[in-house]
Amino acid sequence: MSDDRFTRALASLRGLAVGDALGSQFFVPANFPSLTRRELPPGPWQWTDDTEMACSVLAVLATHGRIDQDALAWSFAEHHDFDRGYGPAVNRMLRLVREGGDWRELASALFNGEGSWGNGAAMRIAPLGAWYAGDAEQATHQAEISAYTTHQHREAVAGTMAVAAAAALVADPVGPKAPEALLDAVVALVPRSAVQAGLRRARDMLDYEDAGTVAAVLGCGRRTSAHDTVPFALWAAARHLGSYQELFWTTAQVGGDVDTTCAIAGGVVAAGPAGAPPAEWSERTEPLPDWLPGTG
Repeated sequence: MSDDRFTRALASLRGLAVGDALGSQFFVPANFPSLTRRELPPGPWQWTDDTEMACSVLAVLATHGRIDQDALAWSFAEHHDFDRGYGPAVNRMLRLVREGGDWRELASALFNGEGSWGNGAAMRIAPLGAWYAGDAEQATHQAEISAYTTHQHREAVAGTMAVAAAAALVADPVGPKAPEALLDAVVALVPRSAVQAGLRRARDMLDYEDAGTVAAVLGCGRRTSAHDTVPFALWAAARHLGSYQELFWTTAQVGGDVDTTCAIAGGVVAAGPAGAPPAEWSERTEPLPDWLPGTG
């Protein structure tokens, strides 16, 4: 395991976890007024399935140096906590994997054999992109491999590739940092899809100041699909590479699948040297699990 790779990926994971955990607090009605005032809710903040699955991604990378699909599927199943907010289809699938089921058959059978196009594979992948800093093509390849363990629809795979590419580019010291150049590079690495079309629209809206308008066009995860989630999250990330705090509030205040959009955007921004979340926010966030290598 490369120490540099792990350090970068862990920084991204911590940014993902803070976005996920803090974002999830605003599904609690009592905390909603705090969101409109940009005030932090009481801690500690518990993360959701976004972070739990991202921890498995990093654990497999740390152990194998790449994505091993069987190891990843088993890690997802072994560490699956029903109370973390997983969707019903994934809850059932991971239970069946624990009982001896073949993840290949189970994932391909979801949604009448079309596979899931949800945002679950994209929400967990930013640390992989950071791991492959400087090699965005390999990041997208490994992201594609990782997605198939649970999400086999073209759009889910494309969304996963896009997030990994963005994180790899942000983590690369000589990668594109201008918002337009970053999204152009991501678009070039993503196959033709609704996700790619959304990213093109996101690129064209980088000069928009009103995030609500952008979310109305791109989506913000209300349908929990990859193409309804990833373009907006990467629009927000591209515009706020140097300020995790501003990134979070901009992303969260539009609503939608707040924990997931903030996990994606937070993981991408935290992959870069200037994108770490505020120390106070990290301190209020639930610690990463002790089964994750290198965090004890």
